[in-house]
Amino acid sequence: MTIKEEIEKCSCDVIHEDVVREVKQNMPQEEKLSDLAELFKVFGDLTRIKILWALEESEMCVCDIAALLNMTQSAISHQLRVLKQAKLVKNRKEGKVVYYSLKDEHIKQIFTQGLNHIYE
Repeated sequence: MTIKEEIEKCSCDVIHEDVVREVKQNMPQEEKLSDLAELFKVFGDLTRIKILWALEESEMCVCDIAALLNMTQSAISHQLRVLKQAKLVKNRKEGKVVYYSLKDEHIKQIFTQGLNHIYE
């Protein structure tokens, strides 16, 4: 590791108790932070990102998503199950066809913010 790559750290032992206390008071509960970490894990898979992107564009059935991503319906169904458990997608049945779409507007906002960060 070169000198530039080293992580900088304080050269003193002073603890800014007022800052620590304020941040601690404003920090969400451990359970909520754990839920947030789990949510971001769901976003950590390229296939799931592609599915979410597709569903942001249009409501789609498993067959269509599988064709779009050149994957099996079984693989897509598995990923949709994960996304549904994370409350990121919803589905509706029309006859024998099940259509999937994004659960709400928050997912679009997460994508927008993430892409804004990537393009900076």
